[in-house]
Amino acid sequence: MAHAVKHKHQPQPLSPSFAAHAASFLRQNLTWLLGAALALLLLQDIFGTHGLIAMHRSQQEAQQVQQEISRLDEENRRLQESVQSLKSDPAAIERIAREEMGLAKPGEYIFKIAPRSGANSAPAGAAAPPAPAVPPAWSGSAPASNPNTSQKP
Repeated sequence: MAHAVKHKHQPQPLSPSFAAHAASFLRQNLTWLLGAALALLLLQDIFGTHGLIAMHRSQQEAQQVQQEISRLDEENRRLQESVQSLKSDPAAIERIAREEMGLAKPGEYIFKIAPRSGANSAPAGAAAPPAPAVPPAWSGSAPASNPNTSQKP
């Protein structure tokens, strides 16, 4: 019995006509292919995620953040000065007590005057704010009289 010997099929080398045809195509179109590759690279450099436009946007954001840091530093400095003033300056404490908290010294009266109704008041249809109550005196010994009348102690 004769056994047939099977040989593995080996790939044939590329035909010389195909290689010649590919070389001819590259020679004829090399300029266009290189131009297209260069154009794609330029587009990537300009519009890509790390391109010129993204870099310009990042620089603008960094400048805005730096401006915000400067603004916050200045605000922080002003607030630190205000804290120091409130810790050491009795006049500053009194100003805050009078202007923001509405407090008065004993024997002083606070008169609240309602704004005129007219062009400079609240928009039409808006209700006028209620009249504020008379704030307590600093020592708690203010006379119990009508705060809207002027009396000398």
